[in-house]
Amino acid sequence: MQTKYKITLSLILSMILWGSIMGQIVSRDSPLASTYYKTATFAGGCFWCMEAPFESLDGVVEVISGYSGGSVSNPTYKQVTSGLTGHLEVVQVSYDPQKVKYETLLKVFWQNIDPTDGGGQFADRGSQYMTAIFFHDDKQEKLARASKSKLDASGKFKDRVATDIIRFQQFWPAEDYHQDYYRKNTKYYNKYKVGSGRDGYIKKTWKNDRETFKDTGHFSKPTQSELKTSLSRMEYKVTQDCGTEPAFSNAYWNNKEAGIYVDIVSGEPLFSSKDKFNSGTGWPSFTRPIEDKNIVEVADKSFSMVRTEVKSKSADSHLGHLFDDGPGPEGMRYCINSASLKFIPLAKMEIEGYGQYIDQIAGK
Repeated sequence: MQTKYKITLSLILSMILWGSIMGQIVSRDSPLASTYYKTATFAGGCFWCMEAPFESLDGVVEVISGYSGGSVSNPTYKQVTSGLTGHLEVVQVSYDPQKVKYETLLKVFWQNIDPTDGGGQFADRGSQYMTAIFFHDDKQEKLARASKSKLDASGKFKDRVATDIIRFQQFWPAEDYHQDYYRKNTKYYNKYKVGSGRDGYIKKTWKNDRETFKDTGHFSKPTQSELKTSLSRMEYKVTQDCGTEPAFSNAYWNNKEAGIYVDIVSGEPLFSSKDKFNSGTGWPSFTRPIEDKNIVEVADKSFSMVRTEVKSKSADSHLGHLFDDGPGPEGMRYCINSASLKFIPLAKMEIEGYGQYIDQIAGK
């Protein structure tokens, strides 16, 4: 009996020790992290626009903006943008290879650049904005070259792919104000992405491939004939003709299940169950959108009233109206028609392509 107790205790202690080691491995700051996580480095023009696509991927641990490929140690943004140091603006991606493959990172990279532009990217011109894949080992080089050849052979582009594939040497992090710029300065970032031509190029290039288009964070609106076939009479009336469904007699006014609400027309993410509350109006009500960029506010003066209409950005669907009597810190109440929404339960979000929002919805 005593021997059996010692063996059991030994096993428990071993499991605790192993759990501790694994916890260190999973930690991004652990000394063991470099043996568990992998690193990828991409130059796609302005690094502000390259952080968001990679950070949305499940399995990506961290994305840092910085500089690679030049001859000056620890360069500043001013030095790099002069074009005299030889550096390119890059993002360095730390990722868990058990959750996301390098091939997926390559796919995201190609989908967010103009690979045929050898003089920069969109409005940003000069060698510092040229595209490149910096490979960290032989396997990455092989996969990168194969993906470039496949893209060239696809016939998707009239010109040859101009992106260089270069052995990684050194990475220098950019200044703090450049990190997560798309989060810190959302409005200016979105304005820049559109104004530079990148956003329009991505939409034009990938709009006929809806799955790929969705992967790039863009959502498209089907044709009117498709909408009339796919939407119910009420869904069409609400989203296309600015109609209003009956209060207390709609799908989601009293739905308490965890999940995400997306545009029924395009699938773009709109609202989270965590921000939903019972307003007593008989329609789904939210304190805020899950993605500000997917919401458009328009002045509505119909029926001799002055209100704020809420529409989806990509599909231009009528969603509902915005009022300032909500319970949240901002006092907002997004009063939305169920007929304009599709609800994705938490358990199905990964399969449906909304995995990047799981922690946000499931977290405390």
